[in-house]
Amino acid sequence: MKFIEQHIIKILIAFGFVFVVLFVQNCSTSRKLDKLEKQDKITNAQLDSIATRDELTKALTIEGLKSEKRMIQSTDRKMLDVNRQTAIDEELKKLEANNR
Repeated sequence: MKFIEQHIIKILIAFGFVFVVLFVQNCSTSRKLDKLEKQDKITNAQLDSIATRDELTKALTIEGLKSEKRMIQSTDRKMLDVNRQTAIDEELKKLEANNR
């Protein structure tokens, strides 16, 4: 009992210091948590905006057909290519209708 009476001030200062350190550490942790939550929202928004594999496949197919049609139109072959152009137009209409 005598020891506690002699060193009560030192003990209270030590406990006060420990509580201050724990409080500051807790505030720091909550700020880090807020930053992580914001980063999580940003990451989720970016992931939501990324196209799926099916969407990419459709887009590539559409662009490939358009490219083939331009190539056919740039050459002077007529007979076989007119039928292919019509088929390309039909496929493009189907794909673009499904894409919307």
